[in-house]
Amino acid sequence: MTDSLVSLDAVTVTFNGRHVLDKVSMQLKRGQITTLIGPNGAGKSTLVKALIGLVKPSAGKVQIARDVKIGYVPQKLQLNQTLPLTVDRFIRLGTRYTNAQISHALQTVNAESLQYANMHTLSGGETQRVLLARAILKHPDVLVLDEPVQGVDVSGQLEMYSLISQLRDSLGCAVLMVSHDLHLVMAKTDEVICLQHHVCCSGEPDAISQHPSYVAMFGRQTSEQLALYHHHHHHKHDLAGQPVSCEHQEHHHD
Repeated sequence: MTDSLVSLDAVTVTFNGRHVLDKVSMQLKRGQITTLIGPNGAGKSTLVKALIGLVKPSAGKVQIARDVKIGYVPQKLQLNQTLPLTVDRFIRLGTRYTNAQISHALQTVNAESLQYANMHTLSGGETQRVLLARAILKHPDVLVLDEPVQGVDVSGQLEMYSLISQLRDSLGCAVLMVSHDLHLVMAKTDEVICLQHHVCCSGEPDAISQHPSYVAMFGRQTSEQLALYHHHHHHKHDLAGQPVSCEHQEHHHD
């Protein structure tokens, strides 16, 4: 199934006479993970906001297929530190989910033990899981994640990417993930779009990592990064980050 759920057609966003996004076109298809990469200030978060309707394009259009639900995990969560807030209460804000639904969503992202924890004391990784649980409660057709592994260590990042991949499979949704780091994402993404106000290049991760625009922006992948990518590409991880059915394959890079 590769039906297009969301498409951007030559979307331009202008702030103070400057093109933050310049004629950006892309499609999000069911069952596909698309990763948006680019340096700071490249327009990644603006593109996400245009896609979910928080920013109005100056030109071009965003088309969302009929009855498509979008789940969104923002890059940063601004909470009032003086307001007592449990995870359960946070998830219920502005929604009407049952206790069973909330427990199930938290269980799905391996965070059931956090249901009555204080939102203010969660680690970066725990906060991301709670945000993810809240986003999947509506059974979205499209899951939009703005820097979902920010503030998470490397093993936690790999776990998070595995979890996102599993959610894609169980929900049958499209995923758009914003990242500034390609080598950890590579094994878990179908398409990479490299953004620098406009689309510099797009395609499968292997091809993109060799593309001149990517290399100019991020440098060549080091042998350690490639080894990490290939190591994680050839087996699956469970949610604890442990390898499952590992195939030890040698990869040689000239």
